[in-house]
Amino acid sequence: MWPVLKRILKTGIVSEPAPEAGDVHREVDRLNDEILRIVGRALTIREVDAGSCNACELEIHALNNPYYNLEGRGIKFVASPRHADMLLVTGPVTKNMENALKIAYDSTPDPKLVVAVGDCGCGCGEVGALFGPNYATCGAVENVIPVDVRVPGCPPTPLALLQGILAAVRTR
Repeated sequence: MWPVLKRILKTGIVSEPAPEAGDVHREVDRLNDEILRIVGRALTIREVDAGSCNACELEIHALNNPYYNLEGRGIKFVASPRHADMLLVTGPVTKNMENALKIAYDSTPDPKLVVAVGDCGCGCGEVGALFGPNYATCGAVENVIPVDVRVPGCPPTPLALLQGILAAVRTR
């Protein structure tokens, strides 16, 4: 045990520094205020994992932590597409999820918005090109349902996700 403790003390803190809270919070507040101004009420989002590696889901879940506090600002994630205004779709659409994604899209009431998240869902970058249409996947989300906005990145940051959600709301 002592060698491990000596190594810990010798190595020190290896994590990255904390982000500047002021800039991010101002940007998040501005985006949330604009979304609420445009929509006029709470925006409800149904997140659909169509076959991703879960990196995008981790960033989406970060939107609900106390740092970003998305739900406290009137943007909520719902369990049913029947209650959603927007579908947030991650990953290359696998053949097994193709029908489920179409059902979720058809169940979402009009006017509905669709945001493809990550390089896999957008069909861009090295990862997106790797998961093109093949025996197991349909490729990008737009190959299965219409997409309003694409948020590239592997994975995209929570701030990029908020900007993508705002861009989709602006198209409404």
